[in-house]
Amino acid sequence: MSSLSRELVFLILQFLDEEKFKDTVHRLEKESGFFFNMRYFEDSVTAGEWDDVEKYLSGFTKVDDNRYSMKIFFEIRKQKYLEALDKKDHAKAVEILVKELKVFSTFNEELFKEITMLLTLTNFRENEQLSKYGDTKSARGIMLGELKKLIEANPLFRDKLQFPSLKNSRLRTLINQSLNWQHQLCKNPRPNPDIKTLFVDHTCGHPNGAHTPPTTNHLMGSVPKVGGFPPLGAHGPFQPTPAPLTTSLAGWMPNPSVPHPTVSAGPIGLGAPNSAVSMLKRERPRSPPTNSLSMDYQTADSESVLKRPRPFGISDGVNNLPVNVLPVTYPGQSHSHATYSTDDLPKNVSRILSQGSAIKSMDFHPVQQTMLLVGTNLGDIAIWEVSSREKLVSRSFKVWDLATCTVNLQASLASEYTAAVNRVVWSPDGGLLGVAYSKHIVHIYSYHGGEDLRNHLEIDAHAGNVNDLAFSQPNQQLCVVTCGEDKTIKVWDAVTGNKLHTFEGHEAPVYSVCPHQKENIQFIFSTAVDGKIKAWLYDNMGSRVDYDAPGRSCTAMAYCADGTRLFSCGTSKEGESFIVEWNESEGAVKRTYLGLGKRSAGVVQFDTMKNKFLVAGDEFQVKFWDMDSVDLLSSTAAEGGLPSSPCLRINKEGTLLAVSTTDNGIKILANAEGSRILHSMANRRLDSSRAPPGSVAKGPIVGTFGTSSSSTGMSLSMAERSGPVASVTGLNGDNRSLPDVKPRIADEAEKSKTWKLTEISERSQLRTLRLPDTLLPARVVKLIYTNSGGAVLALAENAAHKLWKWQKSERNLLGKANSNVPPQLWQPSSGVLMTNDTREGNKEDVVPCFALSKNDSYVMSASGGKISLFNMMTFKTMTTFMAPPPAATSLAFHPQDNNIIAIGMDDSSIQIYNVRVDEVKSKLKGHQKRVTGLAFSNVLNVLVSSGADSQLCVWSMDGWEKQASKQIQIPSGHSPNPLAHTRVQFHQDQTHVLVVHASQLAIYEAPKLESMKQWIPKESSGSVTDAVYSCDSQSIYAAFDDGSVSILTATTLQLKCRIGPNSYLPSNPSSRVYPATIAAHPSEPNQFAVGLTDGGVHVIEPPGPEGKWGMSPPPENGAGPSVSSAPGSDQQQR
Repeated sequence: MSSLSRELVFLILQFLDEEKFKDTVHRLEKESGFFFNMRYFEDSVTAGEWDDVEKYLSGFTKVDDNRYSMKIFFEIRKQKYLEALDKKDHAKAVEILVKELKVFSTFNEELFKEITMLLTLTNFRENEQLSKYGDTKSARGIMLGELKKLIEANPLFRDKLQFPSLKNSRLRTLINQSLNWQHQLCKNPRPNPDIKTLFVDHTCGHPNGAHTPPTTNHLMGSVPKVGGFPPLGAHGPFQPTPAPLTTSLAGWMPNPSVPHPTVSAGPIGLGAPNSAVSMLKRERPRSPPTNSLSMDYQTADSESVLKRPRPFGISDGVNNLPVNVLPVTYPGQSHSHATYSTDDLPKNVSRILSQGSAIKSMDFHPVQQTMLLVGTNLGDIAIWEVSSREKLVSRSFKVWDLATCTVNLQASLASEYTAAVNRVVWSPDGGLLGVAYSKHIVHIYSYHGGEDLRNHLEIDAHAGNVNDLAFSQPNQQLCVVTCGEDKTIKVWDAVTGNKLHTFEGHEAPVYSVCPHQKENIQFIFSTAVDGKIKAWLYDNMGSRVDYDAPGRSCTAMAYCADGTRLFSCGTSKEGESFIVEWNESEGAVKRTYLGLGKRSAGVVQFDTMKNKFLVAGDEFQVKFWDMDSVDLLSSTAAEGGLPSSPCLRINKEGTLLAVSTTDNGIKILANAEGSRILHSMANRRLDSSRAPPGSVAKGPIVGTFGTSSSSTGMSLSMAERSGPVASVTGLNGDNRSLPDVKPRIADEAEKSKTWKLTEISERSQLRTLRLPDTLLPARVVKLIYTNSGGAVLALAENAAHKLWKWQKSERNLLGKANSNVPPQLWQPSSGVLMTNDTREGNKEDVVPCFALSKNDSYVMSASGGKISLFNMMTFKTMTTFMAPPPAATSLAFHPQDNNIIAIGMDDSSIQIYNVRVDEVKSKLKGHQKRVTGLAFSNVLNVLVSSGADSQLCVWSMDGWEKQASKQIQIPSGHSPNPLAHTRVQFHQDQTHVLVVHASQLAIYEAPKLESMKQWIPKESSGSVTDAVYSCDSQSIYAAFDDGSVSILTATTLQLKCRIGPNSYLPSNPSSRVYPATIAAHPSEPNQFAVGLTDGGVHVIEPPGPEGKWGMSPPPENGAGPSVSSAPGSDQQQR
């Protein structure tokens, strides 16, 4: 079947599903064999519909196809057999044994005998291997987990687990487009054609006689509106599934029968499926490229058609077309390709830095474009701010703890206590940096800006040289990958330093590593000094690749910026150098670039520049190539002074290039944009240097929370970080990935001793919008922005949810929440609201809670009754669970698995619950009263909880044991409130925790819960009702029961702005209205929203497009107090 015919089947599947032809959908899936619907399979297994399960599987595999298939069928039939035994239905059990399980006896006679012996037992659980067999529901759930892993590992399912990423009603859209073309071909097109059939081509009749009244084309129906929330992936019929092993990677695999190494399709057996087998992390599938097909209409009317303006790609005219069509955008029509010229190459010498020893390795900071990390032959490392030529940090080689080192290392250091740096590299977000030395050791530092570089990990990694080091994130776990002279590659946990994997197979010292991810397949390329290239998955099943680098050269590999193209550069023992592009699907060289020298003195270093250029240091020059052309594009000697094979590195934006010099220095080459950035940064630092002494932090301005006694506690926050990989854990526990955020950089030089608190008391001093609401007003108890930033979700006291969505328009091009354009109160056509289950009783005893999924597809919510799962697009209740007592009082999604949630209960416990298998995995005990706050830290791998007992607890996510607890310091004069709701939220660095209590705001450092700062409001301000970090974690928005909102500097808990209630609340003295909850926009640091006690929701922003909430107060002398009280309007916080 052709690829287009195959795609047509997918379109038909989508159409049938949208029209609710469920049985037909699954029958076509089975008969075509193109798409294995994992969700349907799961439902059938869970329901025990074994005949349907095997019939569906038969469309994709048979028992004897391979070992994966054999084990799949064995596990299903074994489960049927055990269930029959459990029901004491021996006749059924014997039938299954004879007709279905006997086929496996030819492969394992002893196992079949053991299965047969179960018939003689009163209870099959008397068999040791089956002693832990639970009830039918739990056993099916465990088996299902194993089956999914086996299916994903089975080569026969490789291209069948992922449904193409299609827009809604794609087949309808294509038919609409066809009808449009047919109508365009009409000689006498009518303005409103009446299309009644698809069986023949459409033509408009001659306009003689009366016209038929215009009618709506009901056959095509309405195409769903764009801009809605995507359907819930985990529950929709075509849910996103893990991408199969890609063809490109498979091309490198000499043994395609083992495509999924993390799953053992080992011997079939009696015991429960191995639930501990690791599994590759799931990801949403990437959208495949769309091909624009050109069609040649050879008709008599072609000429007249070509003279008319074509409707496609012209969105303004689409609504006026005669047929109901959606705007269709074709690749190349709306996206202009980036154009480059040689002027974009960084070739002009802009800075010269003097390091003092020979440069061995360099790396630009992934976010701070002008910050350069350097390692030398003497073991020194340094961090440079290249714009000002300032060395911010310098460290010499030193073993931190010699007693823990191996005997070989101790002996080596005893004879010569020096080591060269072989590699320096930043972590993906720039919070950590790694150093690989020529003697055994790897050092990991945490960097907090300026001169603040802290020891984090010392790893005795390899025997001899550690040749290379790289960071990777398999399954969202930050790891360090190293290789060395001992011919091994090792993977280490970047937080704990624990060794996770050791890869052996090279016959020579390993020279370099290149970790990468394609789709959801995570792997590591390694190269050895003998020119061998190997590839490894994160398992213990050996290398998948054994190829030779060109010329058997000592080679390094690298991907281009978007990860789609693979390159390598190396130098042979004879001095001949090669730079090539690889064809991953074939494991062969695709393109060899010309222009490298034949007598290189050392191994040529290279780098990729965005997705367009390659650069290498060779023959005393820096050489450039266009990736799409083998010929040398350009070169520069950088005004002379370069070694024969210089060390070099390009920054992420491709604007700056660092290259080593023969006099132990570094030249910074720049293009026009790079020169502008250097000039701008230098002027900024010059202005800062003119400020009063002590008022400006040296280096990048970063948030600091005081001195920490924890030497290993990482703070990955940086003030100038744009945030593509940073995350904020909300008060409701959801982890949201931040888009590019532009955090505000405080200019301390502008602050003077006359600083004054900003007071806002009039509407003209801010921008505010009360969101339109036609529903029954009720006190807003929970509020959150969607992760996309285009909607606000509120939960009211009456258990109903309200969702406001901002649509894209000329006034709101991005469709983001703002105070200028009113949003739409979103309601489905059914008119049914998302309403929680409730129970009779005192409303004051109810603690409403909700948590939003990362993709905005669904919300988990509770209001004293069962927990409800709602589809955010349709508002339908997908499921309810956990009927009280006890009632849920706090919810948080696990950061790595949306199927696992932490549930705080009003009986003081925390339940770790798996939604998919409907099972409580763990029950945590540590609080004395109801749990009212939960927040996960991905960095520390912990859960922090808070409760009405004013206690904080830290729980390990590995075994859920309690690591620490701390009682909140209640200020004197504040009597404990048994109904008080203490909430927690992690700072962007995932280490510091904001604690919100009616009496105070406080900052604690996890995991030891050390108190860093405490802020106590004045009594006249009333009690704190809620507080939240801004999206960049630079500010804290706090709401009070007197109607005011305070804005504090997050690092010091100093008040910088106070918004009075008269500036945004309605002036009605007869009613006491105040904000009960507050939420921060996920990408606009200066925008927040408040939910009021009268049921209203306000979006609030500072005045002007670049408005800010006042100016941060100047830093206090010394380290500053750890306890502060709120100031009056005319005094600085003390």
